Amino acid sequence: MADNTNTLNSYRALALQVTCHAVNQARDRQAARSLMQNTIERLGQQIAASIAFIGSDCRLIVLPEYFLTGFPMRESLSVWAEKACLEMRGAEYDHLSKIAQKLKIFLAGNAYELDPHFPDLYFQTCFVINPSGEIVLRYRRLNSMFAPTPHDIWDKYLDCYGLDGVFPVAKTEIGNLAALASEEILYPEVARCLAMRGAEIFLHSTSEVYAKERTPKEAAKISRAVENMAYVVSANTAGIVNTSIPQASTDGGSKIIDYRGLVIAETGSGESMAAFAEINLAALRSDRHRPGLNNLLSRQRFELYADSYSQSKFYPPNTMLNKEVDRQHFIQTQQQTIERLARLGVI
Repeated sequence: MADNTNTLNSYRALALQVTCHAVNQARDRQAARSLMQNTIERLGQQIAASIAFIGSDCRLIVLPEYFLTGFPMRESLSVWAEKACLEMRGAEYDHLSKIAQKLKIFLAGNAYELDPHFPDLYFQTCFVINPSGEIVLRYRRLNSMFAPTPHDIWDKYLDCYGLDGVFPVAKTEIGNLAALASEEILYPEVARCLAMRGAEIFLHSTSEVYAKERTPKEAAKISRAVENMAYVVSANTAGIVNTSIPQASTDGGSKIIDYRGLVIAETGSGESMAAFAEINLAALRSDRHRPGLNNLLSRQRFELYADSYSQSKFYPPNTMLNKEVDRQHFIQTQQQTIERLARLGVI
C-alpha cells in the first residue's frame, strides 16, 4: 500500500444506482455465470454513458452491494459458494478490470467471493479496481447476520492476512480509499479502524430500504462522515429482480456525503446516475490539518477506551474455525450471545 505522489486535488465520484439481477433462480453455475456476464456488459455501457454525461473528471464509480448476484435465500453455504461466488482471479473480475482500464476509472463494488485459504467458506468482499485493472483493495465484511466473516475464523484469518488485511486502506492518486459493506455503516468501530489507517473516502456498497424519513443507516452515514472527517460514497440498489421479494424493497437514496456531514448529492428511486459530486481532497486535507474544535480526528483519546474493549466479550470469534455449519449457526450463536449478556446484566 504505497503512497501515491500524483494525487488529484479534485475530481468527481459517482454512486451508480443500478438494478440487481439475482441469480437465485439460475439452474446451475453456468446459468448463473451467464447472468453475471450480462450484468457486467450492461454496467459497462451504463458507466460509459454516465461518464460521458458527468465529464472525464469522473474518476471513481461505486456500485451497490452484491450487484452481480443478489443475496442467498434458501441456498446452503455450499450451494451458494458453487453458484454465486467469484474466484479471486476469476473471469468476472477480469471483465470488470477491463471496464476500469478502458474508462480510466477506479471501480468499486461488492461480491461474494471464494478464498483458497478457506475452501469451505466464502466471504462478502468489497473491492476496488484501479485504472490499470489491478485490484488495489479487497475488504471482507466483518459483521454479517447470515454469512461467514473473518471474525468467524479469526485466528487463521489473522495468520493469513494480518490486521492490515482485515482493515485495508488503498492509498491512491484519488485519495485513501476504504470500504464499508452495507449495514456495517452502523458499526462505528469499523470505520474508525479504517480512519486510523488513513482512510479519507469510505466506499459504501449497500442494498437497503430507502424512505423519505431518515432511517438508522441514513443517520449513520452522516455520523461516519463527521466523526472521521471523511467522504462517504454510498451506492444503493435500484431494486432486486428475479426473486420472490418485491422488486422495489431496496431501491433508492444513493448519495455522497462530504467530510462535514453534508449530503452533496442524492438520488431517488430507480436506476440513476444522479448521485455524483466533487471529491475535494485538498479541502478535506486542509480541514484535517487545521487545529480547532471541529478537528475530531486529532482530538481522539483512544487510550480511554482500549481497556473497555479488550475486557468485553460479546459475539465470540472463531465459531466457524474447523467446523461444518449450516445457516442456523448464525442465529443460534447470536441467541447464545444475548443469553450470556443478559446473565451478566449487560443487556
